[in-house]
Amino acid sequence: MRLDEAEQGEVLTPKREKPRLLVVDDQAVNVRLIYDLFQSEFSVFMATNGEMGLAKSREIMPDIILLDVVMDGLNGYDLCRQLKADETLKHIPVIFITGQFNEEDEVYGFKMGAVDFIHKPINPVITRARVMTHMQHKLQADILRNISMLDGLTNIANRRHFNAEIERMWRNCAREQQTLSLIIIDIDYFKQYNDHYGHLAGDSVLRKVAESVTAAIKRPQDLAARVGGEEFALLLPNTPEENLCAVLERLFTNIRVCDIAHDKSPLGKLSVSAGCSSVIPKNTEDTSTLYKRADTALYRAKQQGKNQYVF
Repeated sequence: MRLDEAEQGEVLTPKREKPRLLVVDDQAVNVRLIYDLFQSEFSVFMATNGEMGLAKSREIMPDIILLDVVMDGLNGYDLCRQLKADETLKHIPVIFITGQFNEEDEVYGFKMGAVDFIHKPINPVITRARVMTHMQHKLQADILRNISMLDGLTNIANRRHFNAEIERMWRNCAREQQTLSLIIIDIDYFKQYNDHYGHLAGDSVLRKVAESVTAAIKRPQDLAARVGGEEFALLLPNTPEENLCAVLERLFTNIRVCDIAHDKSPLGKLSVSAGCSSVIPKNTEDTSTLYKRADTALYRAKQQGKNQYVF
């Protein structure tokens, strides 16, 4: 029994606060059994072939994937290989569902990056125990990874986190043909501030600017990051250029409200400059297109007197 085309890729339990479990299987009986087993703990999503499984993984970023080995087109092993080759997806644990009991096949699956196997016919008790064990390991790994994705001084996303998110957002916006916007922010005359007031005062300024940058965004899908010494960035998916002005005005207002004295700046106050770029991503381009445009705009803002933003 196969699932109807209209059902493919649909979420079965929509509560977003739960961990996300993706089932990639073309047999409705297996999907229904897994749904019944885990609906109370997980938001359960489904895909009925390997190609849909890859697309759905990129869209929802599941916490764990149950993957049938034998499917038409992209089989389970090939899909697992692609998942593990993707920087944003490789950390997701994959459990194979298989009717095969061949030792060589299982060894091959582990080499592809799987963490476990579930054999058909599915035993609900064993399946539940294995999935919950690997989910616990995943949550512990997420805590450690999240710590590694934070800037130690400002407690916002660091460059590593930014790099991963811009890649993920680029792919999502390319698929949906939505605009991805980037704002790069640089503190004006920061070296002079550090030299005059000392590094402890400079660290305090970095934290206050990080707070101002973060407060400029209002949506959970947006990202504020520290990407360099005194350089910050805002990533805003599904945000056309005309919508950036509101974000920028909040940012510059936040900086003014901080009212930080800077005797080595012509303004006498701390200020920032920003460069902005908005594109609808193409699969033939990469994220450097967006970053270079924003960086060039930031350079113009600096050349034109600082304390301003440029598109």
